[in-house]
Amino acid sequence: MMSAQHGISRGSDFSRTLKRGVRTSTRDLVVSVAVVPSVWPDPSGRRTQVAMSGGPWLGLIVSKSVGPAVVRHRVARRLRAAFRDVRGRVPATETFVVVRALPGAAHRSSDELADQLREVMGRKRVRQLAARSAGVDVAGAGVSA
Repeated sequence: MMSAQHGISRGSDFSRTLKRGVRTSTRDLVVSVAVVPSVWPDPSGRRTQVAMSGGPWLGLIVSKSVGPAVVRHRVARRLRAAFRDVRGRVPATETFVVVRALPGAAHRSSDELADQLREVMGRKRVRQLAARSAGVDVAGAGVSA
C-alpha cells in the first residue's frame, strides 16, 4: 500500500499541478504532471515550502461521473496500485502527478488501468519534463545536465 506521505492532499497543490503541469490523456485517464520547485508561491503571495523527499506524489480525482462510491473507491485503489509500479520510472523526486479518472475507468481491469498509466508516464513530453528538472539526459529529450 502507498503511504499517505506520497499523496497530494492540499487543494492548492492539485490546482497548481493541473494549471502548470503537462497534460496528457488516454481513453480512461487524464494525467497532469508538474515538477515543483522547493518553494511555490501560494495565491496570497506568500511562498510555501514544498517537501522534496520521497516523491513523486500522486493525486487522484475520481468524480461521481465514474460511478457510485464503491466503484469510485475501487478505481482509486487500482490507480494507486498502478502508480506504485510506475513511481520508479519517474526520474525526478519533486514531481506531482494528478490522475483524473474518466467514466470509462469504472469498466477497466487493474491491468488495463496500469497499462494506460504506464503509457502516459512513458510519453516523451512527460519524460522530458521530469528529466529537465532532474538534469538527466533522456533519449530523444534533448536534455542534458
